[in-house]
Amino acid sequence: MRRPPPLPPSGTTAGPASTTGRETRPTHDDEQTDAAPAAPGPSEEPAAVAPVIPLTVPLASAGMQRPAGLPTSAEQPIEQAPDDAGDEEIGIREVWSAARARRKALRAEVRRFTGRQRRRRLLWAGAAASVVLLVLTTLGAAYSPLFAVEQIRIVGTENLDTLAVEKALSDQIGTPLPRVDESAVKAALVAFPLVESYSLEARPPHELIVRIVERTPIGLVQTRAGYTLVDAAGVALSTTETPAAGRPLLTVQGGTRSKAFTSVGQVMRSLPSSILAQVTAVSASTPDDVTLTLGDSNAQVVWGSAEDSALKAVTLEKIMAARPPATVSVYDVSSPSAIVVR
Repeated sequence: MRRPPPLPPSGTTAGPASTTGRETRPTHDDEQTDAAPAAPGPSEEPAAVAPVIPLTVPLASAGMQRPAGLPTSAEQPIEQAPDDAGDEEIGIREVWSAARARRKALRAEVRRFTGRQRRRRLLWAGAAASVVLLVLTTLGAAYSPLFAVEQIRIVGTENLDTLAVEKALSDQIGTPLPRVDESAVKAALVAFPLVESYSLEARPPHELIVRIVERTPIGLVQTRAGYTLVDAAGVALSTTETPAAGRPLLTVQGGTRSKAFTSVGQVMRSLPSSILAQVTAVSASTPDDVTLTLGDSNAQVVWGSAEDSALKAVTLEKIMAARPPATVSVYDVSSPSAIVVR
């Protein structure tokens, strides 16, 4: 390498280079400056100073450019030591163990929950099956010959022939109690005019009870056929050629279908047995002029309408106890608050 020329001293102007190509010899002082670093020549570039960069940090992430001549592999991080790799592998195993434990716990919880649901469904299904079995068993036993009718008992009859009623219902013998035909029973009892209403009562295992409410006769109505016994609704109960003993004779204008007869029926149903036994005749031309005739004395009871019949009956019973019919010709109870006795 060629040594560059020395710098001119301060205040001295360097002269032009010789055209002959000879160099100017330096002075002694100039030789002392040879120890100083040589200045770069006009054709040479100054040497680049490489920065200190950690090998584990890529150049791009450090915001620096890779110097010329630096190998590309310098940007790659240095491999970790064996101890660091072992720590990373242990951490992965712990993560996988925790995940497996979590999945195992979830599967156990699902099995426990579904098992509880399954047991609950089994309990409900067992209860429902028990109820269904009980119902089927009961129905099967009830509709089987084990509960068939073997005896029919008639209750509530006074004037009705009990044996005749039992005979009319004999076709129900052998029928299971729940299957007793009520329409057939009704058809059999319609043949008995004295039956006003009835009810059936099954008494297991083999008894059928028929409770009958008889019609209450109130008197005799004279017809072409004779004397017909009727109740308060005008239903004919029986007919005889001569008047039946102990039955009052009813004389009602308009017959048994009139409003006057309805009023008579209400009055007769309200009388107590002590007064009813003494009535021998009843007459009415309108619903408001019902009149009773008592016993052999032929005492008259002016009843009026059927309103307040219960109060009139109680008042009449008290007056008759104080003044018997043999001493009185007329009891006027048409106004129960002002009774007239003549």
